[in-house]
Amino acid sequence: MRIISGNLRGSILYVPKDKSIRPLKDLARESIFNLLTHSNKISFQLKQTNVLDLYAGTGSFGLECLSREAKKVCFIENEKSAFIILKKNIEKLKLEKRTEVFLSDVYNLIKKKLNSKFDLIFCDPPFKDSNIKKLIELIYNSSLLNRDGILILHRNKSTEENLPDYLKVVEERIYGISKILFGKFSP
Repeated sequence: MRIISGNLRGSILYVPKDKSIRPLKDLARESIFNLLTHSNKISFQLKQTNVLDLYAGTGSFGLECLSREAKKVCFIENEKSAFIILKKNIEKLKLEKRTEVFLSDVYNLIKKKLNSKFDLIFCDPPFKDSNIKKLIELIYNSSLLNRDGILILHRNKSTEENLPDYLKVVEERIYGISKILFGKFSP
């Protein structure tokens, strides 16, 4: 796994040996950034943004954001082995000053500690997690996403999501077994 573009392009990332951890594939990640940059439906500038990477795993998404000049990324990961790899990747790329890293359950941390606003929120929960509506409601009710911000959800392509009405899906793509949804909150 590598950084695809930006200042850190070509940097190799540490990856887990544990097959239960599902890193975002390079092709899907590259497609996400192409859509963020070039889609008429999304219209998003990554430079100098604040990003929240939920269920961060090894950090490939958030680290790619930093390579492409995001200002800061907040990573939340609950799995200890993935968290260790995430920290090693941040240290390897010397990005400690532009990151916040939490070993925590996403729901608990959002309820208790996150008071920031983000321009981009990437949600990559385990495919078996079936209560995505609860996660989106928590993000919405905590006012974590800036008014013009984008929420990206990575799910299994066969999963039917029960999404709240105020989340408007502006783009949806399928990559292998993955489905990527790009959404905005209605005012």
